[in-house]
Amino acid sequence: MPRRTGDEGLWRSALIDGPRRRFDAPAEHSDAEAEAGPDAEAPVDPEELRRRAEEVLVRRLRGKQLSVSEARSVLRENDVDRDTIEDILDEFQHRGYLDDRTLAQLLVTSGVERKGQGRIALSRALSQRGIPRDVVEEALEELPDDDAERALEFARSKASGMSRLEPDTALRRLLGQLARRGYGGSVAMNAARTALREAGSGRSGVRFVDSD
Repeated sequence: MPRRTGDEGLWRSALIDGPRRRFDAPAEHSDAEAEAGPDAEAPVDPEELRRRAEEVLVRRLRGKQLSVSEARSVLRENDVDRDTIEDILDEFQHRGYLDDRTLAQLLVTSGVERKGQGRIALSRALSQRGIPRDVVEEALEELPDDDAERALEFARSKASGMSRLEPDTALRRLLGQLARRGYGGSVAMNAARTALREAGSGRSGVRFVDSD
């Protein structure tokens, strides 16, 4: 399995040290191409097309970790046939350059720790990257079932900035922010009310109170 080598977490040394010698090798031209002359249209060499497509994909992977689906889209833009695309994808997965499970785990960790996202938002983010549903569910299964705690933590970070708003307005805005991060229903409502009540407890004037 590939190992994370920093915040970006994708096999940097493998991509830089491994495929460079292969992909940077000069292209060999056939005798037929040499004899065709400068004005003749050279035949398309499938191996050359494959080499160029691999180079493009390697460059993309050096900048950003891709899902298998995203890598397939990159290859489709480079005039290689379907069988060649699948062959390249198989090879890159075998070498560890593409790994949907590792990517899913990385996105879940980033979504929780940096963005405060809940399960709904995380699931949506992974699906948008083309990660298969079973891999998404597997990654989310490893996430502790503490959406309520994460929602409250996020709500607390926002509630203090709503001190000048009317209670109903503050609640509505905070619920909207929670919803955009994948928290809904009773989880969002409880987190918003608790955070606003705590934020109001240290101020004079109108407080936010729970309604029956």
